[in-house]
Amino acid sequence: MRAHLVRVDAVIVQAVIAGALSFSHLHDLAAAAGQDGWKAWAYPVSVDLLLVAAWRRMRQLQRAGQAAGGPRLWFLVALAASLGANVATAGLLDLDDVPAWLRVTVAGWPAVAFFGGTLLAHAPHTSEVRTVPEPLAADLPTEPRPAQPVADRPDREALPAPSADPDPVPEPTAEPVATPAPAPDPAVTLPPALVDRVRALADEHRSTTGHPADPDAIRARLGLPPSMTASVAAHL
Repeated sequence: MRAHLVRVDAVIVQAVIAGALSFSHLHDLAAAAGQDGWKAWAYPVSVDLLLVAAWRRMRQLQRAGQAAGGPRLWFLVALAASLGANVATAGLLDLDDVPAWLRVTVAGWPAVAFFGGTLLAHAPHTSEVRTVPEPLAADLPTEPRPAQPVADRPDREALPAPSADPDPVPEPTAEPVATPAPAPDPAVTLPPALVDRVRALADEHRSTTGHPADPDAIRARLGLPPSMTASVAAHL
């Protein structure tokens, strides 16, 4: 426990020293560029706050698995401003005679920092991102099933009355009527999201067992009615 506290304290001390040096360099550069008084102290605060805000926002988006290009851009801008001030005050630049382009850059920094901070503050948070649920089987459009044709049964002809002839006449036998096979149920059009789900389950079954998936089994796993087996089979 004591070793952990010593390690944490060393990191904090190192961060404080580095922050103080960077703060001082930014102040000296802003003062040399004509930003005197309280304005020279506000520049390092602006740079460091933009650096920390961009880093936190970038880490949040990376944990959520989303693109963090915007926060990464503002982090690099703030880092370039901080490193530029450190290098400029290392003797490579005459602070008594600052060039005009550096004065313009320092004077335009507040607008850049305000724009970047506004974009970072008003960006949608990860908790506000909602996923679109997949359509349920009850929400799928259903089509009325066609009525099954009913075989017409021929009426029996009236049998002749028995005659007095000792040799009875054999009764005519009715020929069997072929019953037509029921028409297959028409395939119902599936939404694209459900089609992707059907194909994903089929690929999972094929990779696991090495055999093609049964349309009826896929239909049962999705909770669809038996009448939609043909629709599922059409997309396998």
